[in-house]
Amino acid sequence: MAKDKTLYVIVGGTSGIGAELAQQLKTEGHQVHVASRQTGLDVSDEHSVRRYFESIGNFDHLIMTAGSYAPSGKVQDVELAQAKAAFDTKFWGAINVAKHAAQYIKPSGSMTLTSGVLSRKVVANTYVKTAINAAIEATTKVLAKELAPIRVNVVSPGLTKTEAYKSMSATDRDAMYEQAQNNLPAGKVGEASDIAMAYLFAIQNTYMTGSVLDVEGGALLG
Repeated sequence: MAKDKTLYVIVGGTSGIGAELAQQLKTEGHQVHVASRQTGLDVSDEHSVRRYFESIGNFDHLIMTAGSYAPSGKVQDVELAQAKAAFDTKFWGAINVAKHAAQYIKPSGSMTLTSGVLSRKVVANTYVKTAINAAIEATTKVLAKELAPIRVNVVSPGLTKTEAYKSMSATDRDAMYEQAQNNLPAGKVGEASDIAMAYLFAIQNTYMTGSVLDVEGGALLG
């Protein structure tokens, strides 16, 4: 009897880190379903998320890389509507996905979410991103207990060269990368392939759950 193929679902997999991970998994011969707003999945809409996972059925591993624009600025200056919209996509979107995916993930499977280095690196004018990422990391540990034996982990990337910065001018973007490269202990800016390796590790290591995997070039060292 032929062995069933491992089935992966990547939410946010049409660009950036998610797209890189999807390509790596497909290259290894795995079956991969990719969903994002571009494919018609709105993670902030619970009904949309529920219908999506109903259409997939049982699968092995979920990876949530969908992010959102988060406004920068001091607490007194940021529009609350913009802050709430960012939460609706990245935090509540992750909750929607986890809630409905959990019903279909096989007991031997895993769920890997995404936070970010600002969850624990204190930077002025970033409270929205900080709060979203910290909430995801805290919730991951709760989910790891609630959903066991399904393993739940979270990858926390640092600055990574992706389409997320395409709205910046090339000059400003290059200056940001150069500054980071000069200041980070790793001496480089992350590539999508660097971060994808962390997701693969979380998926493949069956003794890991409730963990935060920092892939940030040493940014948290100070």
